[in-house]
Amino acid sequence: MRIAQWMKGPVESIGSHETVRRARSLLRQHRINQLPVVDNGRLVGILTERDLRAAFATTPELPEELAEREGVPDPEHIPVETVMTADVLTLGPDDTVEDAARVMRRRRIGSIPIVEGKRVVGMLTRSDVIDAFLAGAGA
Repeated sequence: MRIAQWMKGPVESIGSHETVRRARSLLRQHRINQLPVVDNGRLVGILTERDLRAAFATTPELPEELAEREGVPDPEHIPVETVMTADVLTLGPDDTVEDAARVMRRRRIGSIPIVEGKRVVGMLTRSDVIDAFLAGAGA
């Protein structure tokens, strides 16, 4: 099974100089857990819910009123590039879902950006992989 059949697109993304607050808003709005970070059409990183939890471990949701407290970072002033994962694993649309499943399990990740050339053309999530395997099993 080829990834192209199962990946989702178009992909929501964010620029590296945009704010963490904007990233959180996009994640919530689109009900997703990962955002590719794209500058000038090129993938430069990925921002995940896990990255945000690690960066703000002491304030998981950072409510508006906490942003003004001393010592609590304000997500309005923190660029995505400071909390994103820069070393992004990618696959192409012609790679197989089976290969993606192996990589996702080994690296313990929930999604993989699908790149053609240097452009993000889709995302393959753990749920997409499960759907592909269930369809292949005749379920």
